[in-house]
Amino acid sequence: MAKLNAAAVLPLCVVLAFLAGQSAAGRYYSDPVQNKVRTEVEKAIAYNPSVGPALVRLVFHDCWVNGCDGSVLLDKTPTDGTNTEKKAVQNIGLAGFEVIDTIKQKVGVATSCADILVFAGRDAADILSAGNIFYTLTGGRKDGVSSSASFADANLPAPTFGVDALKNNFAAPGHGFTTEELVVLSGAHSIGVAHLSSYQDRLGADATPIDPDFQAALIKVTPPDLLKKGQNPTVPNNARDASSAFRKDAAYDPVALGVNPKRGVLDNSYYHNNLVNKVLFESDWVLRTDGEAAGKLQEYRDNATAWNLDFIDAMKKLSGLRAQGKTLEIRKNCRLTNQQYYY
Repeated sequence: MAKLNAAAVLPLCVVLAFLAGQSAAGRYYSDPVQNKVRTEVEKAIAYNPSVGPALVRLVFHDCWVNGCDGSVLLDKTPTDGTNTEKKAVQNIGLAGFEVIDTIKQKVGVATSCADILVFAGRDAADILSAGNIFYTLTGGRKDGVSSSASFADANLPAPTFGVDALKNNFAAPGHGFTTEELVVLSGAHSIGVAHLSSYQDRLGADATPIDPDFQAALIKVTPPDLLKKGQNPTVPNNARDASSAFRKDAAYDPVALGVNPKRGVLDNSYYHNNLVNKVLFESDWVLRTDGEAAGKLQEYRDNATAWNLDFIDAMKKLSGLRAQGKTLEIRKNCRLTNQQYYY
């Protein structure tokens, strides 16, 4: 994380107030490494709340490609050059790398970047869910030495996937996730932001079913023609987290919908939104077209605790996907392989 100007540092009371509103601040671990990770994640989210969703997202985008090996953190490798996973189309908007760098400096060279990444994502989920989503993890992961943009795009699900493509992607070797787990992990779209290029197909007349007020509000704030001008703005994944003006245009009332109106909370609001056609991605809406998936959407809308518990299990499973690379190491710098670090 960049060095902060003294004037930019939040007063301690403000930091603590923020954390108290998000989770039990100061969760401690017997493992000193995880304790240091937690401390830095709390600091980072207190300074910039958008870091939290970014850290949760990094877990999926790393572990889904060759297992949890920290490969998504690499800027270059001896075999892939600079065409790493960070440049994959499906990885647009990934963030939080500076936080991982800071944590690596704090914990030292003996801890893998892959361990840091899953620990940080776990702690971010805990904070953003106000303590409702917490799980224990152990260390011992190793870091990969390859990172390919094309391989990432071939493995990560696209926002335009149909339901069969999604189910096949989740069930594929190296993943092994069920349809239920697909629906569970999709609930992470209750936080974070999305680029226009990822949901532009939902703004046309031939879009998969989408609430017309929600669609009109999206077109108003992110006109599709912006892409032709080289602009690719973002909106919150969750209409709840948008501006008051957007919510009015979208006819989105979180309280009337049964959604916690507090912005930025990792919760079951995604399921409420999906079942009234107010979600961004085609890959979200198409879950309604599969019998099993549609049933789980309704279950998690009606039972927030069930989703919390199932999301915990799915994130533990995701964080446990074994690294697939033949050559693994513990990187001294999360952005470089050790070969490049020394030379």
